[in-house]
Amino acid sequence: MSTDPAASFRAAAESAQAAAGIIAARHRGDLASADALLAGLSDAEKAAGFLFLADLAVTLLARYEDRPADAVAAELSLLIATHSSATPDGGLQ
Repeated sequence: MSTDPAASFRAAAESAQAAAGIIAARHRGDLASADALLAGLSDAEKAAGFLFLADLAVTLLARYEDRPADAVAAELSLLIATHSSATPDGGLQ
């Protein structure tokens, strides 16, 4: 990642677009495409992209529900802790 904040943001946004593509492919059952997209990202790009995407998703959900983002994130954390195993399609049990 670059030390230039604008370049770092653009790189994270590009990685987030790839992360969204990975999730979309998984949910339509196209695991080969999801794996190919995932393999094309470095560990740093995966971390930046999925963090960016998660932050955006929490923000959108918080706005939709008219709740603070930290409350939404806390609820998601509790759901993850409660439902620690995932189904093959990525959904929580």
